[in-house]
Amino acid sequence: MVYELSNNTWDDTEKRAIMAVVESNNFTMGQRTKNFEEAFAEKFEAKYAVFVNSGSSANLLAVSSLVYSGKLSRGDEIIVPAVSWSTTYTSLVHYGLKLVFVDIDKHTLNIDPDKIDGAIGAKTKAVFAVNLLGNPAQYDVIIDICQKNNLVLLEDNCESMGATFMGRYTGGFGLIGTHSTFFSHHICTMEGGIILVSDELLYHYMISLRAHGWTRDIPRGSKLYEKDQDDFYEMYNFVLPGYNLRPLEIEAAIGLLQIAKLDQFIDARRSNAQYFQQRLSILPGVRTQKETGESSWFGFPVVLDKGLDRKEVINRLRRENIEVRPIVGGNFTRNAVMSFIDYRIPEPLTNADDIHFNGFFIGNHSINIQEKIDFFVDVLQESIK
Repeated sequence: MVYELSNNTWDDTEKRAIMAVVESNNFTMGQRTKNFEEAFAEKFEAKYAVFVNSGSSANLLAVSSLVYSGKLSRGDEIIVPAVSWSTTYTSLVHYGLKLVFVDIDKHTLNIDPDKIDGAIGAKTKAVFAVNLLGNPAQYDVIIDICQKNNLVLLEDNCESMGATFMGRYTGGFGLIGTHSTFFSHHICTMEGGIILVSDELLYHYMISLRAHGWTRDIPRGSKLYEKDQDDFYEMYNFVLPGYNLRPLEIEAAIGLLQIAKLDQFIDARRSNAQYFQQRLSILPGVRTQKETGESSWFGFPVVLDKGLDRKEVINRLRRENIEVRPIVGGNFTRNAVMSFIDYRIPEPLTNADDIHFNGFFIGNHSINIQEKIDFFVDVLQESIK
């Protein structure tokens, strides 16, 4: 048996959609992109969605829109969890923002709300919350902290599409929420990322920054820029130092089909997770992630007691063809890239270290994989005896 990290969620409909784009000869960002953005925004109850070429680009575009709109400035401090993907952090680094790393909760693996208050300083302007591996952060507490301290709340929801907290979708609690549609994620458009935002001016900043910083995509009457009446002039008129983060029409065509299947994918993931939790509970010396709200279960994290040898366990899993990964970036402050980052760490990152040295995760799929979960638990049980 092979237990892969993820499964392919495409069928013939996605392949036909790809061929329809090829036959149309319209490959660059166009009407299909607009249709997908509208469908995504409607699904997750936001005013606007901005489709880009990756989840990492979604983070970059989110942060750049806040900087150029004046909501953040170079030198401002941003509170972040010590465990996330690299481009959660580097999207901030590129704009001269200072990162304040706080520890995660031992059980949820998300940012510990109790650590946020003590990390706030005179220059703190925002919290960048991350919903790790499908699990919502504790937004009732985090929102209260942000409101009391006049902090901007951002959400990296790249691993948690479809998760809910207190009846609301994650990715919609912050001023901006980012998502990923990479192959192994909840929906797959090959590569891709999506930003949700309901602030119209920020939306206008994003659609300009996404495409070179030009004015072409900004609607008339925007508070960002008053367009000239000459459409020819506005074809190549630049108002922001933008990028080229545009998606392809093929990706949007696939996304329209995938978003319609999302609910059934999430149902399967939650069913697998319930079975996984049940099976893992019989094993001594291991724990998994405690669900907050309703997780969309990107994967299944496992943290071993310190007396167990993770290297030995992982080698055994690999020999049995079970794909395994670190829990995202572990304690990110232990990466060599930190030499390029302006940061401070107010308190020890004890729980982040725990998963850094003792944790790993295996994949969840959008179909029933109870047989593979049984296989994994049997191998894990043998390896920790």
